[in-house]
Amino acid sequence: MTTVIDRSPAATRHPEKQARADTPILRKPEWLRVRAPGSAGYLETRRIVREHGLTTVCEEAACPNIGECWSVGHATMMIMGEVCTRACAFCNVATGKPGPLDAFEPARVGSAVAAMGLSHVVITSVDRDDLDDGGAGHFAATVAAIRAAAPATTIEILTPDFLRKPIAAAQRVIASRPDVFNHNLETVPRLYLQVRPGARYYHSLRLLERAKEADQRQFTKSGLMVGLGESREELLQVMDDMRAAGVDFITIGQYLQPTRKHAPIDRFVSPDEFAGLKAAALAKGFLMVSASPLTRSSHHAGEDFARLRAARAANLKPLAP
Repeated sequence: MTTVIDRSPAATRHPEKQARADTPILRKPEWLRVRAPGSAGYLETRRIVREHGLTTVCEEAACPNIGECWSVGHATMMIMGEVCTRACAFCNVATGKPGPLDAFEPARVGSAVAAMGLSHVVITSVDRDDLDDGGAGHFAATVAAIRAAAPATTIEILTPDFLRKPIAAAQRVIASRPDVFNHNLETVPRLYLQVRPGARYYHSLRLLERAKEADQRQFTKSGLMVGLGESREELLQVMDDMRAAGVDFITIGQYLQPTRKHAPIDRFVSPDEFAGLKAAALAKGFLMVSASPLTRSSHHAGEDFARLRAARAANLKPLAP
């Protein structure tokens, strides 16, 4: 009997998913079509990223907005390597055993942020369950390096959940004082075992709550994907949970299936439905809501941060000193 080994790019990137049955990939509707990247600005951003030896979630997660964002010099840095210890059913980031941390990476990120002249930067990472602190120290060092290299740049971090790590790990990241602390809940609790099996909904919610408890002036943010089989009622409940945890900013975007081995798309949510979700979220008291088919956590993050600050200044109750 001959054993056939799948050596396709998908197999190399997602070996843990190869035993899964193929699922159909639905044809995208018109409102999800984007132009292929290739502008002068895109090429310059790519040059700086390559020159500094950096990884971006824009590339690793196959973000549909990469052409738009990179054309204006906005790239979301992904620290701690390009291999994740988790195997989320929705994610295109490679899964496997990561290498050791690069002690010089924080300084390179700071240098790249300065070279790009960014007014606002988003830093995210792979999950590093192999590390005693989940990579919290590396996150904090990266925030410090950006502060040193580009002191005028505001910093948004999109963190892992630090599940099964000491509470001090998450607290160390929170204490690094980013301008925005972001952790995505991703989906509704009912779908966690199917979509995000390595995570726990209420642990992620508590992480967001801890960030707000530590400093009420720090903005907190979280995101959801839709089109995975969730109901509107479940989405509204998650919004209520976020507000109870003090989350200021919610992003809601369409899930797009990376390969036939990933979680299938249940349906494409229409722009009108996104408008309805945005209205509901605003009614629940979020300071900022970004909800559209192509919304992603770091899409238009700089412009959104400016609006977030303006919204707080305009209509929030005075914060305790």
